Amino acid sequence: MKALTYRAPSRMKVMNKPDPRIEHPNDIVLRVTRAAICGSDLHLYHGLVPDTRVGTTFGHEFTGVVEEVGPSVTSLAKGDRVVVPFNIACGTCFYCARGLTSVCENTNPSNEIVGGAFGFSHMTGGYDGGQAEYVRVPFADVGPMKIPDDMHDEDVLFLSDILPTGYQAAEMGDIKEGETVCVFGAGPVGLIAAKCAWLMGAGRVIVVDKVDYRLEVARRWSNAETVDYKREGNAHVVDRLRRMTDGRGPDVCIDAVGCEASGSILQKALGTLMLQAGAATSIDWSINAVRKAGTVVLIGVYGPPFNIVPIGTAMNKGLTIRTAQCSVKRYMPHLLEHIRAGRIDPKGIISHRLRLEDGPDAYRMFARKEDECVKCVLIPNHAA
Repeated sequence: MKALTYRAPSRMKVMNKPDPRIEHPNDIVLRVTRAAICGSDLHLYHGLVPDTRVGTTFGHEFTGVVEEVGPSVTSLAKGDRVVVPFNIACGTCFYCARGLTSVCENTNPSNEIVGGAFGFSHMTGGYDGGQAEYVRVPFADVGPMKIPDDMHDEDVLFLSDILPTGYQAAEMGDIKEGETVCVFGAGPVGLIAAKCAWLMGAGRVIVVDKVDYRLEVARRWSNAETVDYKREGNAHVVDRLRRMTDGRGPDVCIDAVGCEASGSILQKALGTLMLQAGAATSIDWSINAVRKAGTVVLIGVYGPPFNIVPIGTAMNKGLTIRTAQCSVKRYMPHLLEHIRAGRIDPKGIISHRLRLEDGPDAYRMFARKEDECVKCVLIPNHAA
């Protein structure tokens, strides 16, 4: 089969790999119909996540058609269309029994921090992802959800990750009616978090970013106010947010950026200009901007362990800090109803649809924010 594979930092290549096969009675093999590139994939692409090995196929957002079925699978049959959560979960362990499928004990037993996930380095179990023609899906009776016959794959593609992740971010903010929510990052997750904040009862939603076209999408698609931190100057973002909120700061701040935030310690280690500028990361901005006794939600991925966090400020301000990899499965049925009701249209943020063979170009475009790229979807030839 053809698969998009990691060769070196900032280098991807479409290669022939062996077709996946049934390795366990609970497996299925899926013929991929859609696979998205996620902002989290860029951390891997840039070589920032530990134990990302040459030859790995990325991709944790995908839909497909069941091609083969393991003998123990009871809920799916060949020909079923499904969308698959990025978490790989056994469904029966201590955490899965509590709906916490992102920290399953059995799908990544060598790592005490995180459960199994598709296409996200050997740190999460070494499972190949869906940016390929076919993918093996373990525990098929637990994760995949059938796609309703009257819905297109792209209607539900983002139920695999970014829609539940953005929704959970807003939910973790414990937003009260009329409160002000600030989202740092106008990437796909940030846009969805902003959109979902309205569903939770927010009175105002502010999105902070530096890319003009992303801020325009935030205004148009998420109906948010925007702050361009490039125009404000990094040192003045917190002051601007306080001026917009009666001097106190937003009630809830959501960090939807993660380890590649401009000015992070990682960027400093790489020798960028942020070292001289001393710019704050989105974590810093979230903690310093939010009002006293407010809530900070960290939903951006911080793969590397070295990040500077102003924890003393957080303690003295009496903040509530909530973090989590999203336990996708528990949100899928509820969010499917939001899509059906027209309250949210996740496919509306797709800016580019490309062939799987164009995957390397898609990664470069997404990483460099070229051609007003917001969200890329890759389509194998057999699904075109």
